[in-house]
Amino acid sequence: MKNKKILCCLMALVTAFTVLSGCGMGNPSQKTVEMVAKGFQHDFWKAVKKGADQAGKDLGVNINFVGPEGEGAIAAQVEMINNAINKKPAAICIAALDTTASLDAVNKAKANNIPVIGFDSGVPGAPEGTIFANASTDNYKAGELAAQKMYETISQKLTTGSSRIGVVSQEANSQSISMRTQGFLDKMEKLIESTGRSVAIIGHTKFSNGKTQGDVIIDVAIPPEINDTQGQTSAQTLLNKDDLIAIYGSNEFAAKAIINADAAISGGRIGNDKVVAVGFDSGALQIDAIRNRKFLGSVTQDPISIGYRAVELAVKAMNGEEAEDVDTGSQWYTADNIDSDAIKPLLYQ
Repeated sequence: MKNKKILCCLMALVTAFTVLSGCGMGNPSQKTVEMVAKGFQHDFWKAVKKGADQAGKDLGVNINFVGPEGEGAIAAQVEMINNAINKKPAAICIAALDTTASLDAVNKAKANNIPVIGFDSGVPGAPEGTIFANASTDNYKAGELAAQKMYETISQKLTTGSSRIGVVSQEANSQSISMRTQGFLDKMEKLIESTGRSVAIIGHTKFSNGKTQGDVIIDVAIPPEINDTQGQTSAQTLLNKDDLIAIYGSNEFAAKAIINADAAISGGRIGNDKVVAVGFDSGALQIDAIRNRKFLGSVTQDPISIGYRAVELAVKAMNGEEAEDVDTGSQWYTADNIDSDAIKPLLYQ
């Protein structure tokens, strides 16, 4: 009887340990992938973590996902990267807030034979050979998608007379945002010129096509500082131009600037068959604008896929397999599909 009681106690302990493991302790017999994101509180990163956790379950690896409280905490993130490397994981995935600040850590990982995978924006400009591969959105292609969807709606308005398309871009230095802007500009210019009409891209020297006059003006506005007031001012300057027929915001900040600028104009200009507005990413204001058809639609990244594919690359790296960068895709969403199973998980408030 005594041995039977001991056996029952041992079985209870095993069951308890199994339950605790399922709640996040991980399986000590499995290899671990450390993931350091740009943030942790934002819903975008929670969606990335969701994808990473699912990949961990599917592929049999432990996932430890961390990130600083805000996307301005560069020093805190670098410390997290170093802490992750010190644990000697099978692989580490990084979405660096600042490449320069992260280089020592990336080189340290390489010296310790720990493969580094970039996800989301990755570690742009890192020395050759330090990054195994990247799982990220093809931002140029996503910008092209925004242009294509806008063009399908405004094409008839572009056939006669002069007209203006506004572009609000948060900044000119961020690689991801710049590529979303450039992809939009190149695609829109190509689509318009295919009809025999000329295009001048003005407003910022980085994106200018060298022309000052054209049948269609694409006017790029970049605020002098990244804050809501400056963003709204830049968007409102465009919305106040009488020949404006459409406007594009290349990220959540820019889309929000357009929405707030429009709210400050008596009667508003976007939506209701007036100025066609297209955005990027999501956020509460933008989602509301799409539901109410103030925005034609927006392009969203696939954060769940970003997390999942980053872990896939990590497993390939730890197994000594070869791999190339992965485009995690982007989706177009409108009031008609915003609540669909394909789109809803990709959006954040």
